[in-house]
Amino acid sequence: MWILYILLGDKDFFYVGITGNIEKRLKRHRGRYEIYTKRFKEIDLVYKEYYDFRADAESREKQIKGWSREKKKALIAGDIDKLKELSKSK
Repeated sequence: MWILYILLGDKDFFYVGITGNIEKRLKRHRGRYEIYTKRFKEIDLVYKEYYDFRADAESREKQIKGWSREKKKALIAGDIDKLKELSKSK
C-alpha cells in the first residue's frame, strides 16, 4: 500500500510526498532528516490518500505538486466545488 500525503509546515508551506510507511516517514520529517522539511519547527500531516500501486501514487503526487496553493487548500478542506472552480480557471 502506498500513501500520498501532504504536510503543512509552521511557515505555512506545503510538502507533498509518497511513502509506503507513513509513521516512519513522518518521524524522518519531524526528526529534521529531510532537506526541505528540516527548517520547520512544526510539521502537521493534513491530508492523505491510499494507493495499491506506487506508480498511481507517483502520478497523483506529480499532479498535486503542479497545483496552486489555493487548489491544495481546497483538496485538504474537501471542498469539491472549489476544486472544480479552480480547475476551470486554469
